[in-house]
Parts: sequence; C-alpha cells; structure tokens
Amino acid sequence: MSVEHVDTVVVGAGVVGLAVARALAQSGREVLVLEAAEAFGTATSARNSEVVHAGIYYPAGSLKARLCVQGRDMLYAYCAARGVAHRRCGKLIVACNDAQVAELHAIEARARANGVGDLRWLGRAEALALEPQLDCQAALLSPSTGIIDSHGLMLSLLADLEHAGGLLAVHSKVNWLAALSDQGQSAIKLGVSAGDGDGAELELQALQVVNAAGLGAIALAHRTQGLAPQHRPPLPTRWAKGNYFTLSGRAPFSHLIYPVVERDSPSLGVHLTLDLGGQAKFGPDVQWQDSPDDYRVDASRADAFYAEVRRYWPGLPDAALQPAYAGIRPKLTGPGEHAGDFVIQGPREHGVAGLVNLFGIESPGLTSCLAIADEVAGRWIGP
Repeated sequence: MSVEHVDTVVVGAGVVGLAVARALAQSGREVLVLEAAEAFGTATSARNSEVVHAGIYYPAGSLKARLCVQGRDMLYAYCAARGVAHRRCGKLIVACNDAQVAELHAIEARARANGVGDLRWLGRAEALALEPQLDCQAALLSPSTGIIDSHGLMLSLLADLEHAGGLLAVHSKVNWLAALSDQGQSAIKLGVSAGDGDGAELELQALQVVNAAGLGAIALAHRTQGLAPQHRPPLPTRWAKGNYFTLSGRAPFSHLIYPVVERDSPSLGVHLTLDLGGQAKFGPDVQWQDSPDDYRVDASRADAFYAEVRRYWPGLPDAALQPAYAGIRPKLTGPGEHAGDFVIQGPREHGVAGLVNLFGIESPGLTSCLAIADEVAGRWIGP
C-alpha cells in the first residue's frame, strides 16, 4: 500500500467490519478496510452456527435486543435482494420438565418485550407433530429464526463496498492507533505492517477509524494513544471457545432445536442447527481456555454432547457425532459472569474525535451486522 492519507479506515474484515465499511462507503466516504489475516472473515465470522436470530433471549432495552430485531429484518431483505442463500426454517425452543416449562414462559415474555411478536406456544402433541423425534413437554416455535450462508453474505458485502469505491487490504495488521489534534483539526494515525508484522511499518492518517477487530478489538484499544484507560475494557485472560460436532447421516429434523437453559447462561446450550444442505451440527458448548489460537476440537467432549442432546432427542444414535470445528467468542465477561451487551463506543463516550470502538460483538453479531453498520454510520461517525 502506498496510501498515506485516507478518509476512513475500518480495522477488521469480519462480517461486522465489512457491513460497517459498506455503509460508510455508500454514504460517500473513502473507505479502506485493513485485515491482518490472509482473507476476510476467517475468525469468528467463519466459525459460528450461521443462524439468523429472532431476538428472543436478550435483556429488554439492550443493544443486543434492539439491533438483533432490527438487523434480522434488514438481513432477510438484503439476502432476498442480493440472492444470498438463506432459509427461514424456524426454531423450536424445547422444555423437557416442569421447571423448564416455567422458564419457557419467561423466555416468551422476554421475547415479546423485545418486539418478537410471532412466537407460537406448542404443547407436547403439537411439538411432536412438527418434529416426531423430539421428546419435550412444551415448546416455543420461532418462525423468524433462520440460517444463512455467512461466506456468501460477506462476499456480497465486499462487492457492495468495492462498487462504492471502498478497498480491502489483507495481510495488513494495525499495530497501534494515535489520536492527533493540530490547530483544531483532528485525525488518527495508524501503524500498519504487512504479512506477519515483521516487515517495515507504514504510517497512515485517517479522519475516522472504526475498530471492528473482533477478537483483537480490546487489545487494539490498549494500543490506542489518547484513549483514556477507563474506556479500555480489561484484556481477556480467558477465551470462550465453542466446540461443534456434526451428525453422521441426515438429521430427522426440519427446524433448529434449542433446549431451554438457565437464565444468564453464557451460551444457549447444546443446540441442533442445520446448514443449507441439511447437515446437522450440535453446539456450541463453552470451553474457557488461555489461548485465542487453539481451535482444536477434543473428541472426548462428545460425551457431554450426547448427554445434553438426548434430553430432547433420545434417539440420537451412538457414535453419530463427529468433531467438526470450533470458534472463539469476543466476550467482555469471564467464567461465571453474566453475559455482556454489545459496546459501541464513540466520541460521545471516550472523547476521541473520529474513533469508534466495537467491543463484545459476539452472537447475535451476524444477525445484527447491518443494524450495527447503520448505528455506526448514522450516529457515531459524523459527516
């Protein structure tokens, strides 16, 4: 890259970074996306369940609740208009005992408070009529839940970005940021290195920078000169890995199946999801670890998966689960802590002109990507 000055830089080319860059480019800005990896969307955006969430579980009034519901509708409309593969297959949230039935009522109330008005309560007979292999006392049907080709979505967002004049530079690691102010003119300087970061460092200067670095967003904030310490979340000491197992053979389900879990659980339980080809997978679980680079799936974890899945699908055959893949969640909270909300932190919060930090953009980040982009473009980045 020979560019030394650019209007707007987006750090990170995951689904959220690409959506934000697209929105900014379409508003008329000159946009450069810097991605440290060899391609876009290789981390969290490529290692998830590819589910379009309805907005059911999140606390009322939270960013997750609002942006998920808004983003869900935007995403379905976008996929239909752009030909991105997706399907509104629906989801069943299943309760297998009396305590879970009570929690299912609470989930339904929370969803309605979030504006999810299409849920349907099913008794045991109705649930088994839809999915005969299930074993449950009751279920909630969420027709707005679906699945999507996340890679196809990112390809489409990138095409929109480039059509609007934006650029993506891979193998471009942002090492540090520094807020500048000279005679009332504000800018942000970036130190960028190519490849593995061992080469010469290039300094760029931008009027606006969006830190959408996902797993690296907090670390970059700690390398941002001029950002006060109280606006830098603590660096993760543990990383939340989610493991997935695939099902050998075709699944006897046409809906996604989610078990009822305890409120404020760090995950939605070991659920059954489908890809667009009908392949079933189970997960994610939560495995706290010390490294963000360990994506190995321990085959022995399947024992716990069998036990959890057979609570709602007792017919799961022995030896049917195969290790698939794992993903790391960019969580703001650690083991035993309540799940955190999205954090969209702009100049109004931290006082650094032109800088937006996106922290804790885990699930439902994929569903919310277009709504997050509008939030950044319309509210946090000035004209």
